[in-house]
Amino acid sequence: MSDPLGLIGSTGGMPPIRPVGPGAAPGGKIDPSAPSFKDLLMQNIQEVNDLQVDADAAVEDLTAGKRADPETVLLATQKADMAFQMLLQVRNKVVDAYDELKQIRV
Repeated sequence: MSDPLGLIGSTGGMPPIRPVGPGAAPGGKIDPSAPSFKDLLMQNIQEVNDLQVDADAAVEDLTAGKRADPETVLLATQKADMAFQMLLQVRNKVVDAYDELKQIRV
């Protein structure tokens, strides 16, 4: 049986895997000044927390009578909810990837 694509038994068939993301340079070298995944994740968690705090404060101000614009409060609440849902989906994908890595036999 022949190998029409030249992928079996040769190292030149597929290009090497290179890092992808903000820290990856085109030559395959990683930029040390780029933020790590942990830093980006913590920054996004903080932003979602800030949105939640702002939405809670807006709701409290509306119920206390300090605000008269329910549409702005509704927008702030929906924005905080959407940011939280997105963060939850990122967490789910990270957990799925971790579970998949645990299944690898060494």
